[in-house]
Amino acid sequence: MHESTMEQLWRSSHISGGNAAYVEELYETYLHDPNGVPEEWRNYFDSLPRVGGSSDVSHAAVRQHFELLSKHRARPVAAPGSGSGSINLEHERKQIKVLQLIDSYRHRGHKKATLDPLGLMAREQVPDLQLSYHGLTEGDFDTTFNTGSLFLGREEATLREIVEGLERTYCGNLGAEIMHLSNLEEQQWFQQRLERSQSKANFGTDIQIEILQRLSAAEGLERHLDSKYPGTKRFGVEGGESLIPMMDALIRRSGTYGVKEIVIGMAHRGRLNTLVNILGKNPADLFQEFEGKKTLDTSGDVKYHQGFSSNVMTPGGEVHLALAFNPSHLEISAPVVVGSVRARQDRRKDAAGEKVMPINIHGDAAFAGQGVVQETLQMSQTRGYYTGGTVHIVLNNQVGFTTSKREDARSTEYSTDPAKMIDAPVLHVNGDDPEMVVLAALLAVDYRYEFKKDIVIDLVCYRRRGHNETDDPSGTQPLMYQTIRKHKTTRTLYSEKLVEEGILDKVAADKLANDYRDKLDAGEDVATGLVKQPDSSMFVDWSPYLGHDWQVPADTGFAMPKLQDVANRMTTVPDGIVMQRQVSKIYDDRRKMAGGALPLNWGMAETLAYGTLLEEGFMVRFTGEDVGRGTFSHRHAVIHSQKDGQSYVPLQHMFEDQPPFYMYDSLLSEEAVLAFEYGYATTTPKSLVVWEAQFGDFANGAQVVIDQFITSGEHKWGRMCGLVLMLPHGYEGQGPEHSSARLERFMQLCAEHNIQVCNATTPAQIFHLLRRQAVRPMRRPLVIMSPKWILRHKLATSSLEELAEGRFQNVIQDQGVDPAKVKRLILCSGKVYYHLLEARMEREQEDVAFVRIEQLYPFPDEEFVDAVSAFKNIKSVAWCQEEPMNQGAWYHSQHHLRRLLAETHPKLDLEYVGRAPSAAPAAGYMSTHLEEQNKFINEALTVK
Repeated sequence: MHESTMEQLWRSSHISGGNAAYVEELYETYLHDPNGVPEEWRNYFDSLPRVGGSSDVSHAAVRQHFELLSKHRARPVAAPGSGSGSINLEHERKQIKVLQLIDSYRHRGHKKATLDPLGLMAREQVPDLQLSYHGLTEGDFDTTFNTGSLFLGREEATLREIVEGLERTYCGNLGAEIMHLSNLEEQQWFQQRLERSQSKANFGTDIQIEILQRLSAAEGLERHLDSKYPGTKRFGVEGGESLIPMMDALIRRSGTYGVKEIVIGMAHRGRLNTLVNILGKNPADLFQEFEGKKTLDTSGDVKYHQGFSSNVMTPGGEVHLALAFNPSHLEISAPVVVGSVRARQDRRKDAAGEKVMPINIHGDAAFAGQGVVQETLQMSQTRGYYTGGTVHIVLNNQVGFTTSKREDARSTEYSTDPAKMIDAPVLHVNGDDPEMVVLAALLAVDYRYEFKKDIVIDLVCYRRRGHNETDDPSGTQPLMYQTIRKHKTTRTLYSEKLVEEGILDKVAADKLANDYRDKLDAGEDVATGLVKQPDSSMFVDWSPYLGHDWQVPADTGFAMPKLQDVANRMTTVPDGIVMQRQVSKIYDDRRKMAGGALPLNWGMAETLAYGTLLEEGFMVRFTGEDVGRGTFSHRHAVIHSQKDGQSYVPLQHMFEDQPPFYMYDSLLSEEAVLAFEYGYATTTPKSLVVWEAQFGDFANGAQVVIDQFITSGEHKWGRMCGLVLMLPHGYEGQGPEHSSARLERFMQLCAEHNIQVCNATTPAQIFHLLRRQAVRPMRRPLVIMSPKWILRHKLATSSLEELAEGRFQNVIQDQGVDPAKVKRLILCSGKVYYHLLEARMEREQEDVAFVRIEQLYPFPDEEFVDAVSAFKNIKSVAWCQEEPMNQGAWYHSQHHLRRLLAETHPKLDLEYVGRAPSAAPAAGYMSTHLEEQNKFINEALTVK
């Protein structure tokens, strides 16, 4: 009988690369079809224990098994199932089981780790971490096995040493979830870092004393505030004091990699402690805020929403720290932070993300429960939103507001599980072991700089108090808080440990706490490494943009020769780019427009705005779900070659060393993407930053960003922002969800000149509006009700002269009629003007005039009065809109209109003409849409 292939492999002196590949191919076949491999191989593969109950065993384990056979064979042996056995064969069979045991610990050791400081989280009995599961017993403890290439830092050890090492490495106070990573190099990196040291910190006494000092600071501030301002909300960090040494370690370690800026986002808990002990906010200033003595020029905000910035010295040099402002919508600051980081990286030409790093601190309930977290994670490796990796810290209280049961708080095992969707490693760490906490921080920074990806630290701790200092948590978590009341603080536990180990005595340990308290009493700075005279080159200079209002003049014209030159350059496409037929026609037409042979349409004028701004030194960033082409196929700023799919952006090739022009189609997100762009715009004043919704009403999904940041950020926090929102708007019979950008919601948010809301109706108007936003030194958000239907409307055109010599008109007076003949005046805004105009042209009417309000807020009083004053003989005046009466601009603009009409035409009452009030934004049937439109157009043009 011929020797089987398997026997040949086993009898060979070594497993060659070809044989190893053959074995793996057999194994792959077995996984998909067990009957597709010879019986002796099937029997062998069937005998392998499964990892974690899975039907698979890692290929690495199989590969390592055959490598070990070639290293340790004393003599040839028979294949499994051949009936002939030996001690050597039994050892080899157990060898692979040992490797599977090691693999099991790497996969699931975190489930057995001691993570909960309170001991309420029962250590799980994990079946595949039991010897018996792998066919091993304690009788094998003294047998020597090969450990693989990484474990314990040596090739051989007894099973006892292996198990003890695995327990220390993966089941102590640090539990690493790393085996879900699809990149083998990342897995091995973690294995090497953890296994060689067996997850032991090995810090020197100086580091240990520093850790105790930071814990003393964290606890000391909370005790001081509690004694000085009892019962006042502060969302203290008690129970999670290890956050402070962790942050200190993250910053110092990042400094060694050459980081220049770190932007930090966090919600309430521990924020004041971080401000004082990490960023260096003076305690005296914080005390004044508690006492209500701090005066602000704005509405201000509560203490635990405030941001701050400072510079600290690290082993690698000076680092600028910025803590982002934060509303009570817990996680919404996360994408704002990464947006700010990306802007800083772009300014530094830091494409790899090595000079600027984001740190986002989350609550456990919020990380698992709020969708913006998943959106922010999902954008982390995309072109337009990449930052080289965020370090996420989940400050895990093990309870939300009052929700503590896992079956109520989430459906996943860990609150950090959403991070697995982007292959992010997760380091779970016991908050009462500050050395392990610091080790996790160091690992996180090293990983981030090695692989340029997000990483999550799950800091498992507890709340010593309730949701805030006025809340009694025992009503909803009685057992937890019975335990907490008896539980020593993290600082006390660590101090006792160091005293017991002889690192320092109790007197010295107490002195650290007393010295900190004395500094607080004296109002001295208490952060370590605080730079008193920071390097100003690290900051963005906002001084040119301070003190301006919306009426500051801006020359938005652009000399004709230069305008045509820009137009020609931005329509030049290299020969190698094969344009789609329709796109080629668009560019042919644009070249004709540049020469004056065709009037300019919307797409040409808008693109010229970007080209001319680049020419004047302004950076342009434009994102949204379909912005390269444009949802309505009008922009085509990004050309995709039909030959090879290569993309080409003419605006990126205007001239050598030009400012950047960034245009990215975004992930299908509104909330996180808009928050990102807000963060970007607040950090980049000399720019035009635009976000365009696919349809205007999709901005509904980002309402928190609009309410909490865009419309109120300057008033609450003094944060200026020139972000532009383009929201396609217009009633065209496309149904309730594709008509209205909910203009009324933005109008409701308008106050104290906080934002601008415009509804431009000509190509020249959009050209000047976009240029005004950048050229004018005022930086406030601009909301544009942008068109769909009029993008190609035959009447919606402009001339080159209107771009070169004009300006944005807040109000447009009707030039198509003789004012003396006008009996009825129609006030309107946006697309409805063209319906009115076409109907008037069809009827050859001369007694009705239209005045367009192009800027709805801030309302242009003087321009409005000038426009309507020309019509001396009118008998009636009406506001006409295509939105239902309870929507659109009517309710939020009529008080302006009535007030000013009282000056110009005091005897006339203002009428409303438009659709009737409606619960839905628009009708869903074209017939209904046209019927409604014809009705109010007829009413508007009927002279009374």
